[in-house]
Amino acid sequence: MSLRLVAPVVLICAAAPLSAAPGEALLEAMRVPEIVQVMREEGLDYAQEMGEDLLPGGATRGWRAVVSQVYDTEAMEEVVRGQFIDSFAGTEAGPLLDFFTSEDGQRVVDLEITARRTLIDDDLEASAREAYQALDGTDDPRLEQIEAFVEANDLVEANVVGAMNASYQFYLGLVDGGAFEMTEEEILSEVWAQEEDTRSDTREWLYAFLLVAYRPLSDAVLDEYVALSASPEGRAMNRALFAGFNAMYDEISYGLGLAAAQQMLGEEL
Repeated sequence: MSLRLVAPVVLICAAAPLSAAPGEALLEAMRVPEIVQVMREEGLDYAQEMGEDLLPGGATRGWRAVVSQVYDTEAMEEVVRGQFIDSFAGTEAGPLLDFFTSEDGQRVVDLEITARRTLIDDDLEASAREAYQALDGTDDPRLEQIEAFVEANDLVEANVVGAMNASYQFYLGLVDGGAFEMTEEEILSEVWAQEEDTRSDTREWLYAFLLVAYRPLSDAVLDEYVALSASPEGRAMNRALFAGFNAMYDEISYGLGLAAAQQMLGEEL
């Protein structure tokens, strides 16, 4: 199982009050409610497919209702905010706010949000993956820029770790919900058995997403953003974002596991 934890590393747009604490100022600039709403849409789509594949009765009305509760945007946002602020504390936010409240920074944000919502469509996601596959291994200049961006913050590894942790939480929810009997070692073994597939899928989705998002950007703007992302401030922001969104996905995954277990036991009865 992979919840496709692509870091929303550039989802920053509107200006923020500079008098606010650094973490709060960035969160005000990030359009967090809109980011979370897109992730809810992704989650509902994913849970629909999971219900059809995993549950005996498929994605029933009851399953969809429970999933809608699990993907509660207010609770999701609260987790992200708390973890982000704790992780980002003590970091200088000035250079980040300077870029992301600029015209170029706002455009980057809009492109990322649009691309993420676009890839919810299975056909469009497949097309984006095919476009990346055609470029993979070539010396395409835009691909090289994106590779620098990914490497600056170790995005593949960070996403893989997040996806595997979320997978662990999902299995734990299934076990705690009574659907399966598995020890912690057995859950870990199952999760690690998926590592290679998780890494391959994560890498492909990440590059496909970034190619779609940044296609309209000039080389100069993307180079500027890559440099900012590689700076101490940029790395700190990305670590804080992963802390926030990974914690959110862990809670969601555990909740999905519990909900799936309840549905499975209900079908057995």
